Amino acid sequence: MSADSLTDMLRATGAILDGHFVLASGRHSDRYIQCALLLAHTPYAAAAGALLAAKLPADLDLVVSPAVGGIIIGHEVARARELPFLFTERVEGRMALRRGFSIPAGARVAIVEDVVTTGGSLLEVAGLVRAAGAELVAAAAIVDRAGDAPPDFGAPFHSLVTLKVRTWDPAECPLCAKGLPAEKPGSGHLTGKGGR
Repeated sequence: MSADSLTDMLRATGAILDGHFVLASGRHSDRYIQCALLLAHTPYAAAAGALLAAKLPADLDLVVSPAVGGIIIGHEVARARELPFLFTERVEGRMALRRGFSIPAGARVAIVEDVVTTGGSLLEVAGLVRAAGAELVAAAAIVDRAGDAPPDFGAPFHSLVTLKVRTWDPAECPLCAKGLPAEKPGSGHLTGKGGR
């Protein structure tokens, strides 16, 4: 699978959505990337994980991802490299390790997400990695929406696809000015509950 074929698969699975959306960052956009629709196809998930794993340093000890979006791709990256995998969850609005997970001090860690726009979730996970005394050696995502200005994770950032997507502050959103209703798809988009 190449980056071009991955973009084709994102489109074919309906993972690239057009409309009026409220992103996790609170900004508005006319496009939303719902990688869960791609990752629902296990062969695509495995192939994307292997491609992303190949971009990461050889001497990794652990892969960590934020829930919910990063869990499948993070697991597939870890599986491709035969590494342990952990995920973080939000507890009272902040990312935390739960379920008995812990990051060993001194471990060389890659953090993996499905889509990066502002990088907020990965930056939180990076903070947990460093607080544990581990070394963050790479950050990665299937889709880089940040374009020319990816967040500074303090480690190299890798992606499979870069998509330039317009975003606006809600007060300056031209779609709001036209009176178009906004969706907040997130995980609720798949079930039809919440987020709308």
